[in-house]
Amino acid sequence: MDFPSEKNSFLIEHVRVIRNSYRQLVLKELMPDIQSDEQFARQLFHAPFAVVSHDTASDPVFNYANLKALELFALSWEGFTCLPSRLSAEPVNQAERERLLAEVTEKGYIDHYEGVRISSTGKRFLIKNAVVWNLMDKNQRYKGQAAWFDQWTFL
Repeated sequence: MDFPSEKNSFLIEHVRVIRNSYRQLVLKELMPDIQSDEQFARQLFHAPFAVVSHDTASDPVFNYANLKALELFALSWEGFTCLPSRLSAEPVNQAERERLLAEVTEKGYIDHYEGVRISSTGKRFLIKNAVVWNLMDKNQRYKGQAAWFDQWTFL
């Protein structure tokens, strides 16, 4: 996917899947009071919290990050969207991450997730109260998983 911009309406089609899946599974709005998909996609990309998603590959690769997530992981869009999502956690934390994703696959979503992530520069940070959910398209086909978090502490 291209870098989110006015030119591609901030990846509106993918963001619509993120938004609708969150609404359907968590039974809340990711960003209340935003009606249009266009406005939602733009504001999500520039939001003060982090949102990421990965695809359905056997070794899932990130396919979306808003600016806050790119900043936290210290990566460009190009660097982030070719990164296997397992590499966002240190090897010692990858088994816990895999357990978490299996639970999300089974239940649809989890909230209050806490875990350590690592940036491209080696800076570690603890995310707290994250929500991780399955992405489903309008035909209820599995499209990957997404995560939202607004609390982190650098370690």
